[in-house]
Amino acid sequence: MKMLVNGSEREFDEGTTLSEMIKSLELDITGMIVERNLTVVSRSEYDSTVLNDGDTIELIRLVAGG
Repeated sequence: MKMLVNGSEREFDEGTTLSEMIKSLELDITGMIVERNLTVVSRSEYDSTVLNDGDTIELIRLVAGG
């Protein structure tokens, strides 16, 4: 299935969870917000959120500054 991840088209297997997608991209999710189809996904839901063909995922890293 195809999805947009931060504006780039990516392909994943059917039934891939959000947690599996993050792991496959080798991302450190510390300080990161994940948005699926314009809705923020709670970290506690990553394992149970099954992605669908055509989903749009935005991975947003929080940065503190002064």
